[in-house]
Amino acid sequence: MDKKRVLAIVQTLKELYPDAECALKYEGDPWRLLVMGRLSAQCTDARVNIVCEKLFKAYPTAYDMAKAEASDIEPYIFSCGLYKTKARDLVGASRLLVEKYDGVLPDTMEALLTFPGVGRKIANLLLGDIYHKPAIVADTHCIRISVRLGLVPPNAKTPEKVERILSGIIPPKEQSDFCHRIVWFGREFCQARGNNCETCPMNALCDKVEV
Repeated sequence: MDKKRVLAIVQTLKELYPDAECALKYEGDPWRLLVMGRLSAQCTDARVNIVCEKLFKAYPTAYDMAKAEASDIEPYIFSCGLYKTKARDLVGASRLLVEKYDGVLPDTMEALLTFPGVGRKIANLLLGDIYHKPAIVADTHCIRISVRLGLVPPNAKTPEKVERILSGIIPPKEQSDFCHRIVWFGREFCQARGNNCETCPMNALCDKVEV
């Protein structure tokens, strides 16, 4: 991989989206991002933001949710899909956070992976956004666009492979913001259905790999 081209892609994304905001509106609360990250599995960020308005009014803190039963949470998150499993995980994660960590989210991958429903994608989201550590969130947007740009080979479509490759080529201090920016870029320019390459600001840097 040409290092200059990688840095040019990173810089172009930075110029397009200087704020690099997370699409999940968690208001700086680590626990809320944990909850919203879990709800986002097979669900749009926009839907999660809507659902969580009522959810967080009913359960404003991890301590409140830790006292609930999964069946109490289910009606609030039904429209996110997989609601029974997600409700169980949210209650379990809240209880673990309160009982083992006194409400303070741990800052290591190893600890975060012990939370119900938390895999590497959510753990990296938390490490990057909350603790500003190098972290690649290899979600569907990141995988699809990274392949299309030519940052990762077409056969590297699993989250683990994409995370490993991007971690090795994206500067550590840029990794978390890069992942947020690539989501916004995918929505605005490089959509899954119908790419407008002629007007895309990444046109000259993109390999245009069919995904």
